[in-house]
Amino acid sequence: MVTLSCDTITLPQTTTIISAIATTAATTALLCTIANDFIPDQIQSYFSSKFKYLAKALTTQMTVAVDEFNEISPNHMFEAANDYLGKKVSAATRRVSVSKGFKESDIRVWIDVEEEVVDWFEGVRVCWVLVSDGKRSGGSATASLHGKKKGGGGSGVVGLGKGEVRYFEIRFHKKYLDLIVSRYLRHVLTEAKKIKESRKEIKLHTVDYNGTDYWSCINLDHPATFDKIAMDPDIKTELIEDLDKFISRREYYRRVGKAWKRGYLLYGPPGTGKSSLVAAMANYLKFNVYDLDLREVMCNSDLRRLLIGTASKSILVIEDIDCSIELQNREGTEDGSKSVDDEKVTLSALLNFIDGLWSTCGDERIIVFTTNHKDRLDPALLRPGRMDVHIEMSFCTFNGFKLLATNYLGIQDHPLYRDIEDLLIKVQVTPAQVAGELMKSDFPELALEKLVMFLRALTTIR
Repeated sequence: MVTLSCDTITLPQTTTIISAIATTAATTALLCTIANDFIPDQIQSYFSSKFKYLAKALTTQMTVAVDEFNEISPNHMFEAANDYLGKKVSAATRRVSVSKGFKESDIRVWIDVEEEVVDWFEGVRVCWVLVSDGKRSGGSATASLHGKKKGGGGSGVVGLGKGEVRYFEIRFHKKYLDLIVSRYLRHVLTEAKKIKESRKEIKLHTVDYNGTDYWSCINLDHPATFDKIAMDPDIKTELIEDLDKFISRREYYRRVGKAWKRGYLLYGPPGTGKSSLVAAMANYLKFNVYDLDLREVMCNSDLRRLLIGTASKSILVIEDIDCSIELQNREGTEDGSKSVDDEKVTLSALLNFIDGLWSTCGDERIIVFTTNHKDRLDPALLRPGRMDVHIEMSFCTFNGFKLLATNYLGIQDHPLYRDIEDLLIKVQVTPAQVAGELMKSDFPELALEKLVMFLRALTTIR
């Protein structure tokens, strides 16, 4: 057996190690100099290319580049990756960027340049890196996705400082290329769409002749949802199913050659929840709302400009349609001369937008008309293609009352419910009137007693 002790081991001194490293470096530099001086450039280039080919053949890493721009237009894949990776930020992330729009309430998080984010998909490790440069990084097999190859000093795209070029590098084992391109990137697009929709703030647009497109907007913070709307449950279910069917039929509308739009007529007495139902539809679909008061529109040309200014995925609301426009075509007087009202909005102009050529200037749009008097509307407005679905907003039923009591008082049942049910059969009262009574007290017992007194008073009047 051999025994080693500290006394028998001699460690090289630091100066000896440094001297050896320096000698090796000098020898390497000398050999490089000799190679450059005595070996022809063609031979050097040949061996260099072979070495790079061998290095690429031996590497297991594959890199897919996702450019920020396609030529000069934004690359949707890059934008989706930004949204997707913002939700992947963890404690291991060292540096992020944040932003907030002037009219946005949420702060958005992005990964910063040169920051690495690791994701997993079906057991495969995927590494993302945001690169800001004027050229591609080399060293491994690289594929460009939805973008133009950059080189030299960059593309000089407007909006990027000093020819800056930004792109994501997606690094993974090369045997998973098909999985990454065919399934993983589609997964990123799907998840990014969900993220974008979840943070979308619904806007309420109103007519503003001082604006560039005659519209101004504010955030629509209306709390109405279908769960809170006091209307017939069957009608509510049918409406939700109709909305779901509409937004899922993009290809169907293209196939049959029709504009992707849907018209709804909400009719019933004031206070039955027509405006609240519009807000519930907007919150459900995440659609912006354009509130168009035809009495504020000066002429047909302004009407066309306003309607063209509405975006896709929106709800155009024309309230009190029976009061907003004279339902007659004012093309001229009986003798052919122009009338003094020629510059006002006409029924023909409105109908031309609803189902004429103007209706094709956008996709996935809903038009909601409201009225207190359906019988006053011109039959030309009521036909399918203009008002496809007619929804009656009726007086408060017992089921509607129970929903209001749950929302306002937080109760499911009470001994006074039987009296209220009997009274609602005898009188016609709107959901707004019932809600007003329930809001008079925070104590359920007292609020219900006040409602019973209110309903009994109406029966006496009747």
